[in-house]
Amino acid sequence: MTSFPSAKQFRIRPVLVLAAFVIGALAVVPLTRAPTDRQAAAAATTIQVKGGEFFFRLSSKTVKPGKATFVFKNIGHVSHDFKINGRRTPLIGPGRTAKLVVTLKKGRYPYLCTVPGHAAAGMKGVFTVR
Repeated sequence: MTSFPSAKQFRIRPVLVLAAFVIGALAVVPLTRAPTDRQAAAAATTIQVKGGEFFFRLSSKTVKPGKATFVFKNIGHVSHDFKINGRRTPLIGPGRTAKLVVTLKKGRYPYLCTVPGHAAAGMKGVFTVR
C-alpha cells in the first residue's frame, strides 16, 4: 500500500529547500577582508579634470604617491589636451573625454594645455603629490 505525504511534510519541504539554497549561496560568496588604509592608498587615484577657454578645474590638486588617472573632459568650444609629468592626452574636441594614467612620486608637477597660446592664457597649474 502506498502512503501519501501528509500536509505537514508539504510545509517542511519548502523550508528545507530554502535552507539548502541559502547555505549553498553562502558557500559561494568569497570571504575577504576589507581593504586597509595602506591598501586603499596604494590603489589608483582618479582626478576629474575639466578644461575650457582658458582654464583647468581639477577635482583634487593634491594626492598621495602612486598611480593617478586623470580623466580630462573638454567643456570648452575648441580642442584642448592635458599634459602632466611628460605625458599628455590626445587633442580632443569639445564635449570629448580622454584618460591619462601616470605614476607620480612626492613632488610638484606642472600641468598645461599644449595648444599654442592656451597655457599662456591660463590653461596651466601645479599638481602636488604628498
